[in-house]
Amino acid sequence: MTSTPLHAAIAAGSTLNSRTATSHATTKIADMQDAAAHAWAQTPWPTRKTEAWKYTPLKALEKGEHFTPAAKNTLTSDALKPFEINRLEALTLVFIDGHFCAEQSDDLTQLPTGMTIEHLSDASDLGQFNKAAGEHATLFGELNTASIDAALVISVAKNAQVIQPVRVLNIASANTPCLANARILWQQAPHSKATLVEHFVSTQGSHTFTNSITELFVGENAECEHYRLHLEDEANLHIGGVYSHVHKHARLNSFYLAMGANLQRVDVVTQFEGEGAEAVNNGVYLPRNKQLVDFHTCIEHKVPHCNSHETFRGIIGDSARAVFNGRIHIHKDAQKTLAELSNKNLLTSNKAEVNTKPELEIYADDVRCAHGATIAELDALAMHYLRTRGIGQAEAQVMLSFGFINELIEQLNNAAIVEYLRPVIAQRFANKSELLDSLTNNALI
Repeated sequence: MTSTPLHAAIAAGSTLNSRTATSHATTKIADMQDAAAHAWAQTPWPTRKTEAWKYTPLKALEKGEHFTPAAKNTLTSDALKPFEINRLEALTLVFIDGHFCAEQSDDLTQLPTGMTIEHLSDASDLGQFNKAAGEHATLFGELNTASIDAALVISVAKNAQVIQPVRVLNIASANTPCLANARILWQQAPHSKATLVEHFVSTQGSHTFTNSITELFVGENAECEHYRLHLEDEANLHIGGVYSHVHKHARLNSFYLAMGANLQRVDVVTQFEGEGAEAVNNGVYLPRNKQLVDFHTCIEHKVPHCNSHETFRGIIGDSARAVFNGRIHIHKDAQKTLAELSNKNLLTSNKAEVNTKPELEIYADDVRCAHGATIAELDALAMHYLRTRGIGQAEAQVMLSFGFINELIEQLNNAAIVEYLRPVIAQRFANKSELLDSLTNNALI
């Protein structure tokens, strides 16, 4: 394919073909980077005619100013305090503008039993790296692979039951437009159990383009609890992907939260690699002002007797826009499949917009599948009920909005994350302190 002038400018400006950022990487990684850099330069820039980007314009990136690699930055311990999750008691790994910050991270020599964490360039086994993401690589996935600066390989040993969650805190802090790559390879051996929390935040005044990829490999009979929380400020951009391989009788339970940004796109691809596996993908998105949130999900049922359950709910306000494209692909050999997909959206403004497209592609004949999508305004009858009981218009609207997504929040298995998210989400809706307190304490729901 012929590259566009924009691609050429970006490739030149971001030194994608240089190996300076990975001088200690293995030959295998360097070869992957060269191949990805070539693919990035040759792939046409997405337009409105590109199906996967039809409703997600990339105008914010077209100038090319966000493709300058982010410089290394440091933050004080006090600057990190607002990003703490009380009572989570996690092992925290800090990335600032895509660079691993060892001095702000927990001690990697004091890891839970059965867990190892290595830098990608020092990893003893690269067999899984880019295996999941490479199969479904987008244009920006190639960019991520081509320009990796810091990536971690987190491995959980066979039979290990790691109670302490691992929190990967990604902080966007640059006050000028730049590119921050984030990359995690998460590997769980058979019969293991562990929790990964991906926490994306930003400091005031930051203008960072975060390009992130997470690969999850959940071994036979293993259990993985996965949270991905996007809490960046509106001036930032984020394009990311989560690519998972779930093996025989394994379970992956994932939750996504997107509060909205100038541009926020997440591709979620879950692939079953063994019979009897199960995956749960739930999510909430809450764009407002002129923010854009886009979730593209795909469940690949390749083998028999696997279950998938996916529920995403969005509340879109002001002049914000949301995109949800959920696909379930059931291959010919995937008999006895159970697959469910639900997307519900609430518009709280006549200028808000959502484009939703649930898809079923079935090539097996012995399956149970269901999918559906709804777009609605606040229920008039429920509003009337609350108003007749002395509740004001604004308060009633907040209560109904909060209740619409609170069900998914309350289903989360980690109590500390529930306690952390409840006031964060309540703050999005409440405009009075007393109402915020009520929502935070769950008294109105």
